[in-house]
Amino acid sequence: MCTSLTTCEWKKVFYEKMEVAKPADSWELIIDPNLKPNELAPGWKQYLEQHASGRFHCSWCWHTWQSAHVVILFHMYLDRAQRAGSVRMRVFKQLCYECGTARLDESSMLEENIEGLVDNLITSLREQCYEEDGGQYRIHVAGRPDAGPHRPEFCEACQEGIAHWKPSEKLLEEEASAYAISGASRPSAQDAAGYSFLSLRWCLVGASVCLLLVYLQLSFRGSALL
Repeated sequence: MCTSLTTCEWKKVFYEKMEVAKPADSWELIIDPNLKPNELAPGWKQYLEQHASGRFHCSWCWHTWQSAHVVILFHMYLDRAQRAGSVRMRVFKQLCYECGTARLDESSMLEENIEGLVDNLITSLREQCYEEDGGQYRIHVAGRPDAGPHRPEFCEACQEGIAHWKPSEKLLEEEASAYAISGASRPSAQDAAGYSFLSLRWCLVGASVCLLLVYLQLSFRGSALL
């Protein structure tokens, strides 16, 4: 049974996508708030999402804040003989920095964000549990201007020793490459200016021709009347 709307959304998206990715196998998603990084039972694999985006709501003072540094820990296990797998998941919480209460608050996420995170989970699951090429991960780079600076002293993941809030050089290079590719497909300012100049020139030529035709037509009518 779902304990929150976000939990229900996670399970809904996970089951739908796993039905497409691995229809012959049965998978379950379990929320485990006691999950610890790098503490794995035999046969289990780990995937750590370090730069998820989520919104927090303080249950004490009602303050809300956005974070691009939400950490999500997954432990995965596949029983090949039974064709059944299990994923245990923990979303690390954050403390409210407005009221200073010691109560940790959970994050809520948009469905589109959850879908991207589940895609990353399935990519890791296919690589580690099925030994397949899982494809590309969706990149979530911390430090975006709309999220504000990360405060490690209020982050549950940081307090448990997970250093996550600084994006790796690899992520930054991949994002820079993505922006470079998208920028290369756009016309430069110089090209755009040249195109605008040519368009204006042809418009003037067309207007001149139209005026000339009108003048000749009026002249012809005047001659006919005489």
